Amino acid sequence: MALAAMLLVQLGLAASTGLLDRLGAAGTAWLRLAWAAVVLLVLVRPRPRAFSRDTLLACAALGVVTAGVTILFMAAVARLPLGTASALEFLGPLGVAVVRGRRGTALWPALAAVGVVLLTEPWQGGIDPAGAAFALGAAACWAAYIVLTQRVGDGVSGLRGLAVSMPVAALVATVVAGPSVLVGLTWQVALAGLALAVILPVAPFALELLALRRLTMSAFGTLMSIEPALALIIGLVVLGQRPGWGPLVGIAVVVAAGIGAERTGSRREPAPERPAVSVPAAAGAC
Repeated sequence: MALAAMLLVQLGLAASTGLLDRLGAAGTAWLRLAWAAVVLLVLVRPRPRAFSRDTLLACAALGVVTAGVTILFMAAVARLPLGTASALEFLGPLGVAVVRGRRGTALWPALAAVGVVLLTEPWQGGIDPAGAAFALGAAACWAAYIVLTQRVGDGVSGLRGLAVSMPVAALVATVVAGPSVLVGLTWQVALAGLALAVILPVAPFALELLALRRLTMSAFGTLMSIEPALALIIGLVVLGQRPGWGPLVGIAVVVAAGIGAERTGSRREPAPERPAVSVPAAAGAC
């Protein structure tokens, strides 16, 4: 599920580049989030009264960071190659893996960090500073997204939590993008935004929510190391962004880290409570 989510994310980002010139990074992010909110509200129809106060607050916080990671990363993709932006954004889940990792799993974050360095090639220079700043901001939001997604997924069954967080994300994006986006919006662009919203964020975010019910945050964060490699491949095939030898070696390194995380990071199911055994009264007792 996590691998399918990553593939859909990168395909959705590559397909979204055509809207950047028309709506800008914030406008493109807003269109996707707005349609995603509509789709989830129609399909899931959550009832806020069924949520506890803490879970509802977690859903709202998840919506805020979802808007942050979507808007900031679209701004980064507008300035950086897809593989480079994804590698920088990956520092967020890598940080989660380092902080939450169990003993004996520190090797995978370290190996993934080497892959990120090879993918970004900082010694080459020429990385757009604003694009790098946006990608790092998205990394911080993504780290919070992982923590909050697992909390919401554990506290709410099905996709009800996502159906609450996504409208919050759409509202935040509306405030950031502003009504100016509506000027360049046509019905063709709106329909394209609906299709893109299904690819990203509805389907991948739902898959990530389900995956985080089965993986530790450390394993999930390290498994995300495969995403920069997928971004590099999709950037080459779809967008014609050709990587050098460093990023190609980085692909092998991050994939190795992701495989290691997948093999060692399954969540332990809580042991079922044993029913109390009643002791029969002694014979002849009053």
